[in-house]
Parts: sequence; structure tokens; C-alpha cells
Amino acid sequence: MDVHTYQRFDAVGLSELIQKKEVKPDELLHASFKRLEEVNPRLNAVVRTREEKVYQEATLAQNEGQPFFGVPMLLKDISQALKDEPLTAGSSLLKGNIQKQDAHFTKRLKQAGFLMMGQTNTPEFGLKNITEPDLYGPTKNPWNPHYSPGGSSGGAAAAVASGIVPVAGASDGGGSIRIPASFTGLFGLKPTRGRTPVGPGVGRQWQGAAIDFVLSRSVRDSAHLLDVLQTVQPEAAFQTPLYSGRYADIVKGESKQTYRIAFTTASPVRTAVSDDAKQSVHKVVKWLEKQGHIVEEKEVPLNGIEVMKDYYTMNCGEMNRVVRQMEGALSRPISSDDLDIFTWVLHETGKHVTASEYSESLAGWDKASEVMAQFHETYDFYITPTNAYSAPAIGELTPNKMEMKSLRHVDHLSIKDQRQLVYDMFLPSLTYTPFTQLANLTGQPAMNVPTSLTEEGMPMGVQFIASKGREDQLLDIASQLETSHLWQQIIHP
Repeated sequence: MDVHTYQRFDAVGLSELIQKKEVKPDELLHASFKRLEEVNPRLNAVVRTREEKVYQEATLAQNEGQPFFGVPMLLKDISQALKDEPLTAGSSLLKGNIQKQDAHFTKRLKQAGFLMMGQTNTPEFGLKNITEPDLYGPTKNPWNPHYSPGGSSGGAAAAVASGIVPVAGASDGGGSIRIPASFTGLFGLKPTRGRTPVGPGVGRQWQGAAIDFVLSRSVRDSAHLLDVLQTVQPEAAFQTPLYSGRYADIVKGESKQTYRIAFTTASPVRTAVSDDAKQSVHKVVKWLEKQGHIVEEKEVPLNGIEVMKDYYTMNCGEMNRVVRQMEGALSRPISSDDLDIFTWVLHETGKHVTASEYSESLAGWDKASEVMAQFHETYDFYITPTNAYSAPAIGELTPNKMEMKSLRHVDHLSIKDQRQLVYDMFLPSLTYTPFTQLANLTGQPAMNVPTSLTEEGMPMGVQFIASKGREDQLLDIASQLETSHLWQQIIHP
């Protein structure tokens, strides 16, 4: 199979070809690796491959009707452990971190028949909405390599958008599936908290804010993968009831559901929003109204700045814990020279987050969940821009030398000033992506749909947030949009 033919199919389509014996798994691998060789030197999406191993696995694999038997896939280099392979989380401190077992998430994907080609780039510990780690260097956007694909699943997004693979493992702790999906013209679904596997050894990720799933070009690939991955784990901190039907069935045929929808284009943290982002929402709203859905402009009654401060409190506490664990494993202190400056500031600030403050921040999450639950008693969906702007330029959101010097001296500041420094440090990034974090704190499912292009030809997506457990509704409306004139998706050469 040549690369051009390979790129015409999504993961479901490739699986169907294999089941019909029209193509073999090694032929798909050959096309995928050929595409990787063509574009990865320019994009830096994939940081590690296992070509010899995966060809051996393809030869030994038995076709027992697995839903994705023989389909090539990539995993994200954080949380998605693959036995006998490194897992660095984008940090130089973890370069030799060889995994002794598969993550439960990875195991499910392998059981579904996927062939794991390698791992994709991510910022250190998944903390940023761009993918420019010191360890591997920046990942670039297939639509324009001068721009970022976003983060933290930026490597995954670039790999899927450039046609290396039809789907790739991704994760979302503050928008890290939806943000790069918007910047690269992909479908990106963040499932309900507890929907997909965690661990082993981890019962919660970022106190439930983070979840593993995929980035895909087609809606049906994500629907089929939700069927594969949905679970109720007794050992996990969070569970959500299994969907009684098949998500894959939702994307077949026409929907007869009429939805009530609220939307806003106002930033929850009162930062500016581009005209492109506003227009992308209004285009979708106009289309929804033509389909008979009831749509009105209404903003969620939450203080977005306080929501973000609660989110950053968790980030500080989590990074302090991670760094202390690594100090124990390495038997030496860790300095600012060992870490990305953002990681260092969160760690240092986290030293002074008390148990009471941490608990209070989580109570803020619960309050936001209560507000959103009440909101969804009236509205099925809450629509916003996914991002406030199209993709930033490579290096645009990296602190300059003066800013870097100030950040390195975070330990000299008062506790109050440290907290303010964290907010100010993330503000340039947050200005680009102020809409996505809410669904992580509340645990709701949310998605990016690729429905617009800017005048410069860069993708701009729209976010839909639904009630907990209602991925079925998101997939329903996404499948309707996918067949509309609004859907914008191109594999770039």
C-alpha cells in the first residue's frame, strides 16, 4: 500500500481492509513508517520508534477479529507506558525510565489489535499548551511549521494531522487533547472523568483533572475507541457508569435529537478573544439553528479567574510531589537547571501549599461541578471557542531571558507573591487557551470540532461541553457536523 492510499483511510477503514484481506498489517506499517520518514524530520512529532520490534509483533499477531487488528498507532510519552520502552514525560531526568509493564490504557489498545510504532513528543510533565521540551525540542504544526501544534498532546496531533497514523494516544489535563486538535484541524474528545483506564500504580491523575484518550481525524474512530476503552476500574479513584449501547452506533445514520444549547465567546478569565475565534462559534451556532436546535447566548455563572487559581493550586501541589519523588529516586537534590522553568516554579510554590489550601481548591472544583450540573438541567451543550486564537508561533510562549531570571528566583518571593507569579507566568498561554480547563475540573466530557479556518489558512475549532456521562450526545452532534460544509480537515504534505 502506498502512502497516498494509506492516508485516505481512518483507523476503522484500515481495519476493514485487513479483515477483508485486502492489505496486511506489515504493509500498513511500511506506509506509516514511510510517511514518518517523510515528515518527522520537519515536524519532530515522534521522539522514539520501535520499528524492528513492531514488525516482529505484526508477524506474530493472530487475527481473531480484534476491532483494530494490524492498525499502526503511536502513544504519548507520558502516562501511556509501554513495557520495556522508556517513558520520559518530556523530562531529561527520566531519560532512562524503562517501563516494567504496560499501562492499563496501553494494554487495552494492544488487546484491540493496534501495533505500537513508537511515542510522541510532549512538554515536560504535560504542563504546557505548547510542545517545546528541552529534551527533544519543539514539535511543529503540519499546517505551517513556523507555528506550534499546541500541547500537551502536540506530538500526537502533528502525527495524526500529517498522516503518519490515523489515531494516536493523547491525554487531557487542562485541554491537552482539545487544544492541539483545534490548532491542527482534528477531532478531539476528552471523555468523562473515570471513563478510561488509569494505572497501574496510579488511581487518579491530577486529582481527576487528567484522562487518557486519543486524537483522531474521524469522529467514528473516536467513537469506536471509546467502546474499546470505556471501563469501570474497582481500584481507580473515579468511576463512571458504562454506556449501555455502542458509541460506534451513534455515528451511523441521521440523528433525530433536538438539543438545547448555550454559547459564549467571552473569555472566562476576561482576556481578549480573536475575531476568528468568535466567528468560528457564530458559524456553528448559525448551522445548529438551521438544523432545528435551540441556541441562545448565555455564559456560565462562574468566576473563571478563581477557577484557574484553584487549578494552579493543584498543579503546584502535584509538581512538588513529583519532584520530591524524583529526588528520592535519584538520591540527590533537584535544581532549577534540571527542570523546565515552569515545572520549577510550580514545585517551589507547591512547597508552601498547605493541606487546608489544597482541600479548599478541590472544594472549588466541586462548586464548579455543582454550577455546571445546574446549568445542564437547562442546556445539553455549552459551546465556546476551543482556543481564543489560532496556533502561536514556535517560541512565542517561551519566557525571555529577563523573565527566565525572575522565575528562577521564585524561592526569594513571599508566599503570596509566589502564587501571583504562577498565575502571571501562565497568563500568556492562558490567553490563547482560556476555555478548556473548566471541563477538567468538573470532570465533564468535552470535544473540539474542526469547523473553521482563519484568513491565514490555520485551523480554528469550536468546543462543546456536555453533562457527565453524555459522550453519546457529543458524538451525535459531532457526526452531524462532520457531514456539513463547516468541517475543515486536510492532511498536509
